[in-house]
Amino acid sequence: MYLANLITAGIRKFSALVFFVFIFSIASAQENSPYSRYGIGDLVPNQNVASRGMGGVAIGFSDYQSINFINPASLGYINNTILDLGGEVDIRTLKSTTSSEKYTATNTLISYLQLGFPLLSRKFSKTDAEKNVFWGLSFGLRPVSRIGYKIEKNERLSGIDSLQTLYEGSGGINQFNIGTGIRIKQLSVGINTGYSFGNKDYSTKLELINDSVSYYKSNTEAKANFSGFFLNIGLQYAIKMNKGILNLGAYSNLQQSLKAKKSNIDETFVYDGNGGTFTIDTVSFNNDLAGRIKIPATYGVGFTYVTKNWLLGMDFETSNWADYRYYGQKDAVQNNWTVRVGAQYYPAKENTAIKKYWSFVKYRAGFNIGPDYIKLNENRLGYAATVGASFPLTSYQRIRFGEYVMLNTALEIGAKGNKSTFSVRENITRISIGVSMNARWFQKRSYD
Repeated sequence: MYLANLITAGIRKFSALVFFVFIFSIASAQENSPYSRYGIGDLVPNQNVASRGMGGVAIGFSDYQSINFINPASLGYINNTILDLGGEVDIRTLKSTTSSEKYTATNTLISYLQLGFPLLSRKFSKTDAEKNVFWGLSFGLRPVSRIGYKIEKNERLSGIDSLQTLYEGSGGINQFNIGTGIRIKQLSVGINTGYSFGNKDYSTKLELINDSVSYYKSNTEAKANFSGFFLNIGLQYAIKMNKGILNLGAYSNLQQSLKAKKSNIDETFVYDGNGGTFTIDTVSFNNDLAGRIKIPATYGVGFTYVTKNWLLGMDFETSNWADYRYYGQKDAVQNNWTVRVGAQYYPAKENTAIKKYWSFVKYRAGFNIGPDYIKLNENRLGYAATVGASFPLTSYQRIRFGEYVMLNTALEIGAKGNKSTFSVRENITRISIGVSMNARWFQKRSYD
């Protein structure tokens, strides 16, 4: 009964925040990336802000101050209630490799909102402390991908004069997740499931421009809504060494099959006075066409080596994007892999004076590299360098009671594309800011 009341109380306290993020995620601005036309769109970084500062290292990473939602096995390390939220400023510059033309877009976005708390934290006996059992649970909401582009093309046509083509797209995928992890001795296992939901809206508008003849504008548009359940599994194993602990991790996002309904329309139209459109004639229309979207599996392995002052880590991930299908059709995607390497330095020691604030800041750096999963005429290599830090915002007196607030920051500077080929290169600067708040909510009090 106590466990049921604990979970119910957590869900009630969290529901308002989840609703806020849900609304904000749908209404938020989209970055202008023409490559988001393919696959499920531009993949959003799926690590918390602390991991982003280390190049995205997360598979073998367990942090009691924030929620690692990449590997659910890490939830076995939760010993306090944690409210973890993050946002980002995404600055994206599109630059042609064959000319000096470029375009820059800046967007402020919500990255994630997660709540986690311990369900069980217990030692069986003081003489057999290795048999500790820890069990944690978390749930929340975060985006998986974003679709956002608006591209105008102008060209001359013989006998007509000019043709203006406007390509537009919007949408993406979001996930509501609930996961749990249990740690017994050195082994942690976890499972994460939930609901994926999203939409895609692609349109191509044509306008023929002539000095003496007036032509109707045309629009070809396809809309789809889709949803379905997902499942992630993971494990971690801690090996004690002379000067530190080696944490090994592995996880998998299993293949998803999302139910979808789409509509297709070909029409002529005019613009109204408010910037919207008014249909003149519908050439063809198909509605509620049922189908499925197949999102492939992702597999990853990694490790972290942790001492009192240092953390070093590395991840390797691979995804079978060649298995991606949209209503049974392939797309311009390919299997890809990513390598992430990162480090964290924590200067504080057991005898460090409390007044030395900067000794209690965690400093991070890292990088990642790998081909993009979208492939048109070439492989697009993606890479980024990162730095970050976590700043304590809580007094020492509160920390003594296990309650504290951390400000997590990360800066990522990277690019997608190759300078030597005929394509559009994307330069990306991402500033991530998050807050993780730890408190002893929902925990049964005991007295001596």
